[in-house]
Amino acid sequence: MRRLRFWPQLGRPAPRRGGRLRLAVARDGTFDTVLTRSVYDTLTEVGPDGILRNELAMHWRTDANARAWTLDLRHDVRFHDGLPFRAQDAMASLMASGYAGQVEVRGPHALHLALYNGTPDLPHTLSNPKWRMALDGDVANGIGTGLYCLTSLRKDRHFTGSRATHHYKDGQAGWPDTIEVITIPDAKVQAEALRDKHVDIASLPDIEDLNATEGLHFHPNPDVALIATRMGIPQTISARGPLDDGRIAERWWLT
Repeated sequence: MRRLRFWPQLGRPAPRRGGRLRLAVARDGTFDTVLTRSVYDTLTEVGPDGILRNELAMHWRTDANARAWTLDLRHDVRFHDGLPFRAQDAMASLMASGYAGQVEVRGPHALHLALYNGTPDLPHTLSNPKWRMALDGDVANGIGTGLYCLTSLRKDRHFTGSRATHHYKDGQAGWPDTIEVITIPDAKVQAEALRDKHVDIASLPDIEDLNATEGLHFHPNPDVALIATRMGIPQTISARGPLDDGRIAERWWLT
């Protein structure tokens, strides 16, 4: 008989690596958000609990006016093609995304940002998926440092990703081996796909006929479900969007 390990802080079965997560999303911009959050990292992250965390930037510090910032980047990160993540990539990514300010590389893993105005909340701003980090700053090549490598893409319609090996988040996030995201604009068709087990999670489905389906979970509740799923729902997920700020492939796992 299989023994289950429990997260001490959750009191529930611990996530395990494996399986394929299949997600249906509405045509509301969620597809691009999930794609970005799966393939790319940002310098910082605001977790589902609302707390600011480091991601590719390990530490940051500023002057008294919050205009000059120094970021110390992780040393143990590689892009999906095997090349190391460098400060030059971070600078190129910021500039390509329209960053307004001066950026200076001060070492392989050190970045200096000079702003025109004091910005005390800059670390929060850098968590926005707009500031995703790509190889040479070029998101068109589809190569990031995220938990999932892009394996196929039909723009705005369908993408698949495979779990990156030897990732710095191993043991903490990214539980499915593969992910598949498909856009299904019709809420009734989404519900049918979930009911017939063609997908594991549906975003904004028509739930009229789903309440009678066994084995489903609803978030935040069956009456106003933003998500319907055959999977267990993590105890804490972000309230900033129906799909946990796009990081659903990172935080959710198959049961």
